[in-house]
Amino acid sequence: MEVINDIVGKNLKIYQDDEFFKFSLESVLLPNFVEIRLRDKKILDLCSGNCPIPLILSKKTNIPITAVELQKEIYDLGIKSIKINRKENQITLLNEDVCNLNNVFSGDTFDVITVNPPYFKNIETSLKNKNDIKTIARHENNLTLSKLLKISSYLLKENGNFYMVHRTERLIEILDELKKYNLTPKTIQFIYPNYNQESKLFMIKASKGGKFGLKVIDGIYIHNEDGSYRDEIKRIFE
Repeated sequence: MEVINDIVGKNLKIYQDDEFFKFSLESVLLPNFVEIRLRDKKILDLCSGNCPIPLILSKKTNIPITAVELQKEIYDLGIKSIKINRKENQITLLNEDVCNLNNVFSGDTFDVITVNPPYFKNIETSLKNKNDIKTIARHENNLTLSKLLKISSYLLKENGNFYMVHRTERLIEILDELKKYNLTPKTIQFIYPNYNQESKLFMIKASKGGKFGLKVIDGIYIHNEDGSYRDEIKRIFE
């Protein structure tokens, strides 16, 4: 069932559907992690879903944002989300395959690329949702990590910044793949459910052709022991 929800604390509305893959907390955390420089002129968000990341970024900057979503059903929700927030003049959502973007844009086009991609490899033993839309959103059926980083490196300007949230268990693989495509890791921030659990997710910033030098900044802890959001998470929402 299609509903209109608030993106907490952002004065933004978003269209969702209970049968589809709804936006997650990391889609709020990632745009907060992104740094927009004065020289940045174009942003690209990949695997945009119903557009939470572009919408939140639009509260941080006035520069044009291009978003890309493959699945038509979720793309339609994203278009409605953009319209209800009156962001049509800033956010352009394309119903396109990320793997085909080299035929849509020239290389070295974007200053910033953001992505909350499918997390899980497409292997026979993977537990997959019976809903094909959710499966494509979560598993690398259409878009592998390697393909994602290859096209991102192609589209990103020299010294442009790439931002991604992903599973901590795949960190070493991600660092290897970034290096392969001339994306130098610059900052990592781990995300923890609470102080008593290990990190399940992390956010990373990488620079195309950047100098070596990696910072690991203070982690984000989501919940208190009673399950409530920690004050730092509430501040991000605000």
